[in-house]
Amino acid sequence: MSPPLTKPTTTSSIFFPSKPPPPLCTFLLLTALCFIGFFYTLHHSQNPKTTLQHTATLFLSYSSNSTISSYLHSLTLHPHLAGTKPSLDTVNYVFSHFKNLKLETHKKEYQVLLSYPIKSSLSAHFSNGSVVDFNMSEFVDLAESDKIVSPYHAYSPSGTVHAKVVFVNYGREVDYNALGALGVNVSGCVVLVRKGEGLSRGGVVKIAESKGALAVLLYAEEGRVSGGVERGTVMRGVGDPLSPGWAGVEGGERLGLEDSEVLERFPKIPSLPLSFGNADVILGSLGGRTVPPEWRDSGGRSRVLRVGPGPAKVNFTYQGEKKVVTIHNVFAVIRGSEEPDRYVILGNHRDAWTYGAVDPNSGTAALLDIARRYAHLMQKGWNPRRTIILGSWDAEEFGMVGSTEWVEQNLVNLGAKAVAYLNVDCAVQGPGFFASATPQLDNLLIEVTKKVKDPEAEGATVYEKWAARNQVNAIQRLGGVDSDFAPFLQHAGIPSIDIYYGRDFPVYHTAFDSYGWMKKYADPLFHRHVAVAGIWGLLALHLADESILPFDYISYVEQLQGHTGVLGKLLDRNVSLHPLVASIQELASAAKEVEYEVKQLREQERRGDFIDLKLRALNDRLMLAERGFLDVEGLQGRQWFKHLIYGPPSNYESKLDFFPGIADALSQSTSKSQQNRQAAVQHEIWRVGRAIERAASALKGNLT
Repeated sequence: MSPPLTKPTTTSSIFFPSKPPPPLCTFLLLTALCFIGFFYTLHHSQNPKTTLQHTATLFLSYSSNSTISSYLHSLTLHPHLAGTKPSLDTVNYVFSHFKNLKLETHKKEYQVLLSYPIKSSLSAHFSNGSVVDFNMSEFVDLAESDKIVSPYHAYSPSGTVHAKVVFVNYGREVDYNALGALGVNVSGCVVLVRKGEGLSRGGVVKIAESKGALAVLLYAEEGRVSGGVERGTVMRGVGDPLSPGWAGVEGGERLGLEDSEVLERFPKIPSLPLSFGNADVILGSLGGRTVPPEWRDSGGRSRVLRVGPGPAKVNFTYQGEKKVVTIHNVFAVIRGSEEPDRYVILGNHRDAWTYGAVDPNSGTAALLDIARRYAHLMQKGWNPRRTIILGSWDAEEFGMVGSTEWVEQNLVNLGAKAVAYLNVDCAVQGPGFFASATPQLDNLLIEVTKKVKDPEAEGATVYEKWAARNQVNAIQRLGGVDSDFAPFLQHAGIPSIDIYYGRDFPVYHTAFDSYGWMKKYADPLFHRHVAVAGIWGLLALHLADESILPFDYISYVEQLQGHTGVLGKLLDRNVSLHPLVASIQELASAAKEVEYEVKQLREQERRGDFIDLKLRALNDRLMLAERGFLDVEGLQGRQWFKHLIYGPPSNYESKLDFFPGIADALSQSTSKSQQNRQAAVQHEIWRVGRAIERAASALKGNLT
């Protein structure tokens, strides 16, 4: 038992000075207090909106199309496939650029498993005895064409096959069903597939494998440049396959190549990409049953009339190697002056299958230009309120490897401190502005596009041209695994945006994706590059400098209500949407409370009241609400994907591009009994409902 507290006998000498301080001390104390009060008043009397508007105007005035052009030219002098020696040139170029701007710069390396070709060959043997040996490379009239990696599918197993060919259209389940109706069996054959209809390369191979095919030949038909061959990955999932869920750091844990979890990521049958010309030769030789009418009516260029099998056979050989290599992420950091522990992240991947002028270095050039403009602002005395990080990722083409490893390594800090992730991959592919975002960022995106000149319409803003195409209300969501936003949103729950100009460019992943093609076709004057850099950089300025984060969760509520309406049309009567409806109402209530709170704080801010702690608390709730949509168990069978609102459905034919867990339950339950099917779907609806409740709770900020 503690002794009773007693009153000190010398209270006055302990707690109070025994005599008044000297006059000089009093004077110095009063002077210090006056200076503190002056600087506080000066800081808080400035209108944050006015200051941000001035900074934004300056940022836009520093644009230079010729500068971005020069960056892109330097980045694309050589092919720079991740993990190869030539890729170090772009690593050093980006690092030196940041360093020369006097930005805080560093690199982070990871040891990861990538995949490269050793040799490949393909020949066709026709019924008349003739043989055609196909040239598997591209006819590129460029000085360094011998340094371009030959067309291949990363992570394809090696293999040799001699078999008849069957044309399977897009390689979907419905296509195999159509062949089955004709009496055509692909087991023991090589399937020839045209890419499209939303089915990934890995998806094409997985389905072919399940049908008993021995190998896959995949060609891109629509709009491809003559002779171009589209490279790509066939690995399932994202990140380093040897360190699933944790970063592939030197000396860290690494699974073995024969580990079952690793083997599940790779196909079991080999595959190769083909040019349209080579594919057309094989297609023209096929006999057997006539192509289904719906396949002929799809608008393709090929002269396919019959599906096979054969009579032509192909000799198919692919030899590749998987090896652990070092990849390099490069960063520039601009520390926040008031909230240095809150991060706004801009990211673009740097690695390319070949020269990468469109994919991805149009985005890299824009990122470098933003860094240049920010450095100019810093010379004028600007520093962001929150920290801005510029990230240049490596090995995205192999499955978002560089960004995923970094997110996995920094997951706790990102979860607690990341405000938003702003992604640009292919900044410029052609005409037309496109954007995807998590819904609370929609309004910010719209407002920023109103401030940037449109590169395609004289005197108009990007917003005006965008709205004229009726695309503003069609901001896409980020449910696919298309670029480096995937680990940030779908694994870490960080609000994200992805922007770009143009779609479906004809040199995608080919040796023709060069600076010359960009300058001749996609953006001759580099005005589209300037527009992307302007939008991207302004988005970051608003997120870094606005005193209250520009997040609008009422937009999120409206989007969730729309998703629920679409879902309702797909459900059985006995499945209840009540868990979703009730949780969305709860989120709506929280969003309206926040909207009112924001108005109050803005009024107090205008009066010059001290509200820093209130701002910090509100911003944390705005920032963390997105994390509520994460579920620790992740999606069934794909636990790495944690986001229950936006993530990839397991079935490419899913009618939902949101609520991936519900989409999976709807797709995978066809073989179950009606009762089990309904139970599985209902369970996933409850999971999403709980996720929305967590987001609402985070937004309110109170414990139950």
